[in-house]
Amino acid sequence: MLPLDEAFHAVAAHHAPGPEERVPLLDARGRFLAHAIVARHDVPGFDNSAMDGYAVRAGDLATADGSPVSLPVEGESRAGGPPPGPLADGAVMRIFTGAPMPAGADAVVMQEDVAREGATARFGAAAPVGAHVRRRAEVLAIGDPVLTPEDALGPGELALAASQGYALLPVRRRPVVAILSTGDELREIGAPDRPGSLIDSNTYGLASAAAAAGATPWILPLGVDAPDALTARFEEAVHRADVVVSTGGVSVGDYDRVADALDAVGADTLFTKVRMKPGKPVRFAVAGRTPLFGLPGNPVSALVTFELFVRPLLRSRLGDPRPYRTTLDVALDRAVTAPASRDELARATLSRGPGPTARLADKQGSGATTSLRGADLLVRLPMGAGRLEAGTQARALHLVEDGGSRDAPFAR
Repeated sequence: MLPLDEAFHAVAAHHAPGPEERVPLLDARGRFLAHAIVARHDVPGFDNSAMDGYAVRAGDLATADGSPVSLPVEGESRAGGPPPGPLADGAVMRIFTGAPMPAGADAVVMQEDVAREGATARFGAAAPVGAHVRRRAEVLAIGDPVLTPEDALGPGELALAASQGYALLPVRRRPVVAILSTGDELREIGAPDRPGSLIDSNTYGLASAAAAAGATPWILPLGVDAPDALTARFEEAVHRADVVVSTGGVSVGDYDRVADALDAVGADTLFTKVRMKPGKPVRFAVAGRTPLFGLPGNPVSALVTFELFVRPLLRSRLGDPRPYRTTLDVALDRAVTAPASRDELARATLSRGPGPTARLADKQGSGATTSLRGADLLVRLPMGAGRLEAGTQARALHLVEDGGSRDAPFAR
């Protein structure tokens, strides 16, 4: 039975970016570039005004005693208008934000600092060279890096790419995740009840978790406990999906058939148990280049183990350089007792209050699906720690979208 950190390490050895594809800008949101893109245009593309005001020669406003200067206004420059002619000697030009600077002008005086008197503008003070002028290529020059694979593609990044004329972006393809819930006891939503049966909820929780991670879920029909039928489902999944996630059938009961099915498809099993609660019976295997996760059947255990092991691998396939959730220190809101032989990952909600506090769910059993409602923390209760009083500091995995982390959580 592996400690948590060793299980993280075993899965991380199979983290790798997925294949490249080119997609339209709006399909690239939340993804990562396969390689850097560079500037195709200077930004700004020409010297222009940062203000509404008057384009001037700074030297024309400088007087020995600092007295005001009045100069004639000749012409104008506006964004999108015809190119302005050169600035006449001894004159100024009306100019608007974003408009090209006329040849000969080297500063802009904003209109609030100018008194307009008919065709004449009166300036009360000198202006330094370069005032309110945006120089060509001062933000980006052709060939400069624009975006790299380190950048998560959000609205700002996509706007930047669009400004450089990129209609398509080279990104990592979304991994296809096969979702297979197994067990004769399962029935579909809406199917007739039968003695000893349960409605399948894992499919929906895991498929939504995979989609939230940026992957494409592929839901397989429910897997029965017949060995040949289960093996056939895994064979199909291995050949058509990038990652396979099953639930149920990974313990040591007579009808836990997943191990045999994985052996039958030639999978190399890397671990079968992790020293954690919930989720001890979790299996990780690789068939060729396809990772396979056999998660527990209990819905809480399935989603907790998905968060810890599957999600980071999916993020790595998307090219995310920070595939793990971030962690933070929280104070426990009440006293709890940590297990003697396993790390417990308690579901909780974060309360900021005077400081970060974990409000632990009342019921923490692996079958207590109510503990998932609103949970945005997994709080690690270290094995062997005994009784932890209210206010004790603990490390928690933060189940929110953020910048992510390069490092696996709870490293010792």
